Amino acid sequence: MSKVSSTSNAAVNKLGDAGEDSSANPFRVFKNREYSLYFGGQLVSQVGTWMQQIALSWLTYKLTNSALMLAVVGVSSQLPSLFVMPFAGVLSDRFNRHRIIVLTQACAMLQAGTLAYLTLSHQLQIWHLIALGVLMGLINAFDMPVRSAFVMDMVKRKKDMPAAIAMNSSLMNVSRLLGPAVAGFVVAAVGEGICFLINAVSYVAVITALLFIHGDFEPKAKEVATGVINELKEGLQYTARTAPIRAPILLLALFGFGGMAYAMLLPVFVKSIGGDANTLGYLSSASAVGSIVGTAILATRKSVLGLGKLALTSSFVYALALFAFGFAHSLLFALPILAVLGATMMLQMGCCNTILQAVVEDDKRGRVMSLFTMAFMGTVPLGSLAAGAIANHFGFQTMLFSCATYCLMVATIFAKQMPRLRRETKPIYVERGLLEAEEDVELVTKPAA
Repeated sequence: MSKVSSTSNAAVNKLGDAGEDSSANPFRVFKNREYSLYFGGQLVSQVGTWMQQIALSWLTYKLTNSALMLAVVGVSSQLPSLFVMPFAGVLSDRFNRHRIIVLTQACAMLQAGTLAYLTLSHQLQIWHLIALGVLMGLINAFDMPVRSAFVMDMVKRKKDMPAAIAMNSSLMNVSRLLGPAVAGFVVAAVGEGICFLINAVSYVAVITALLFIHGDFEPKAKEVATGVINELKEGLQYTARTAPIRAPILLLALFGFGGMAYAMLLPVFVKSIGGDANTLGYLSSASAVGSIVGTAILATRKSVLGLGKLALTSSFVYALALFAFGFAHSLLFALPILAVLGATMMLQMGCCNTILQAVVEDDKRGRVMSLFTMAFMGTVPLGSLAAGAIANHFGFQTMLFSCATYCLMVATIFAKQMPRLRRETKPIYVERGLLEAEEDVELVTKPAA
């Protein structure tokens, strides 16, 4: 057997086939003290973040009664990612990620506190929401890619990587389940300002947890050897020429543009069926329940192989569910559809994330993860503006049908390109030790009929 094949066998074992401990129990990652502290702090903070997000969208639509303005406020917190995240990825690879996260979380706490003060003192205006949204977008542009890379810094064992990614997804989804539900009741009882205040206070938990995390999080010397522009260029070139990195990022970017606008415009649907803030919370929680199911499926995967096929299958199902949502005229009809949308989007994102984390070189992880996050966060606001304009002029249902058609087209194009993509991917998977040279790889392939 060749040296490459021997390395392949060892790496496959490391990535999930080394026994029961490495594949069956995603909770094994909590044996890591640093990760446990991080998870606990983030859980409290993320619940507060989702409370703020639901309250903010409801307050915006209540003040403006405009789907387009709802999209504008949402875009203000996401569009900065499109321009800033690539540089944030370079920062992540050059400086101590632990210190960066402490700083970004402190800034996010100040943003939430300002929003709470303006709301509770009855001084809030639409321009405040847009300005604070831009500020939050800048904070997230640095925070999100750094956090993605930081998790891998804490999880030292390669075989724990799929479990860490799955548990990170479950963290987001559990908070997404609890936050909107709690926010609906809080808004109905005492108003949106209290949700913003709760979110500000919730950052104390994650900052405290981060301060108790210890470890060597300094970048390697070679990671700071060149200039920022050169490192950014290097990261872009590396992503463009590496098929299993390029393809998932492109898939998420295209789906983010046309597939996620419905979530930002949900208050329009809620108003159309005579609902209130509680209704919006139920819908968001239904999507979170589906996402938890998707996370559970992903957590049981033993290796990266086959995740591409699962990602594309999820893309087709997502598009069909989005089309079905256009026929929903009641809460009971909408809830299961939102659950399917949540499950399939989580499977798509989780599969793409796992593929990237498995193949990316460590010294480029921050830059690649910034592009991964930007692919989704940067394109969603652009699509939301277009979707908001369609909803304003032609109605929410027409917007859903348009988005569903677009997503079906994207999934179909990827399905047709997969034979070529698989050929490009195989030698890279062999080089990374993810499969034997004689084995087949399914980065993304056509879903079963």
